[in-house]
Amino acid sequence: MLENVVNVSDRSVEEIRVGGSELDYFDCQEAWYPVYYLDDLEQSQPTPFTLLGRDIVIWWDKQAKLWRAFDDQCPHRLAPLSEGRINQDGLLECPYHGWAFSGSGSCDRIPQQVVNGIAETSQRACVASLPTAERQGLLFVYPGNPENATKTQIPIVAPLEESPTEWVCLNTFRDLPYDALTLLENVLDSSHLPFTHHRSVGNRANAAPVELEVISSNKQGFTGIWEEGPRRGKLGRQETKFIAPGLMWHDLTSKQFGRTLTVVYATPIRKGECRLFARFPFKFPNKLPGLLMKLTPRWYNHIGQNGILEDDQIFLHYQERYLEAKGGSTNFTKAFYLPTKADSFVFELRQWVNQYQVNPFPGETLPPKLTKEQLLDRYHSHTKKCASCRGALSRIQQLKFWCAVIGAIACITLPSLTFYLDNILFAVTPLIFVAAWLGLNNLEQKFYVGRATPPRNLPEKTQN
Repeated sequence: MLENVVNVSDRSVEEIRVGGSELDYFDCQEAWYPVYYLDDLEQSQPTPFTLLGRDIVIWWDKQAKLWRAFDDQCPHRLAPLSEGRINQDGLLECPYHGWAFSGSGSCDRIPQQVVNGIAETSQRACVASLPTAERQGLLFVYPGNPENATKTQIPIVAPLEESPTEWVCLNTFRDLPYDALTLLENVLDSSHLPFTHHRSVGNRANAAPVELEVISSNKQGFTGIWEEGPRRGKLGRQETKFIAPGLMWHDLTSKQFGRTLTVVYATPIRKGECRLFARFPFKFPNKLPGLLMKLTPRWYNHIGQNGILEDDQIFLHYQERYLEAKGGSTNFTKAFYLPTKADSFVFELRQWVNQYQVNPFPGETLPPKLTKEQLLDRYHSHTKKCASCRGALSRIQQLKFWCAVIGAIACITLPSLTFYLDNILFAVTPLIFVAAWLGLNNLEQKFYVGRATPPRNLPEKTQN
């Protein structure tokens, strides 16, 4: 079988354009998509993921020392392989009957067959394998024709290839309850920051006319510019690039902060759901800010970044349903009223969708809308899939347990100890551990659910 692992340094001379060869049609299958940060994958167990509605299993092939992606179905009785294990021989083993598969997708063994049986050699015993590649700390998967994978460019952030050691990068991800195109439309729109993200990363006082200009556009994406830039021009010009079908970044260079990028990958999971990969690379003019960022735990940054995502998570979930009811992207010029140049990139994205008939899920409609409580879930959309947050949550729960135990012991033994020792420290010891438990409990909740009221809607402080 074909070894579906791409050597990114040895590309075919004959390159195929992302999205297929047709000039007026973008095939969403014929593109590379990031599915996981490498730091969040565990080599000891298989990991499930859904890409473009296709359930796959990601696992570490220790024999080849490569990440593999298979269809998440055993050919025997269609049990999900992601519920299985990587056995002692380094093979992916089905949980149902123990069929085991090598990195190529070939069946290596069928425990139920007689000695000298050859059922595993049948093509029907094989699992479909998808091409994979590692770039810039991400695992990419190619869901289209495997023969096109090596000829199709992997979407990377080109500026990070320039002097890579000089960049300090914050990374996060989250499974979002709306389409990848809705996510891209949102992050391409810089004009919403002062309002939606007021008191998190924005300020209403910075709202001003946003004069965006599209510089070039084709099937592979578009580039644009905001000459004045954010904060009424205080940070300088901002350049924007969209690489079809799911990568964009804003590029800003200022005297205060050096060069900063806001990078977003939007990977379609299923209709109405996508995985966001957000990257914030900084190239500071001096080393101190970068050093402080490196010292901050990854999980702590994720708590704050989850809060920022929740600033617009609820209304974007509803917004795309209203758009669908009004005819969807094909009718966006009538559904949306876009009178200013602030919406130029939104217009260009929707125009690109229509011009190249971009539809990751043809014939499908959005699922029923979720409740606000479901939309604010953090545990299932991020925490349990993030190695750093999952580990931090486990440690916090252990600390909570020991605070409760020590606090209880202190309460029980305090009366007898104070009879012999007249010391205020012994008297306040239970209170210290109660306060620690309450603080840890509050921190623990941030791994499970977001805040019900976004900062922008909190009462403004009144000045006397």
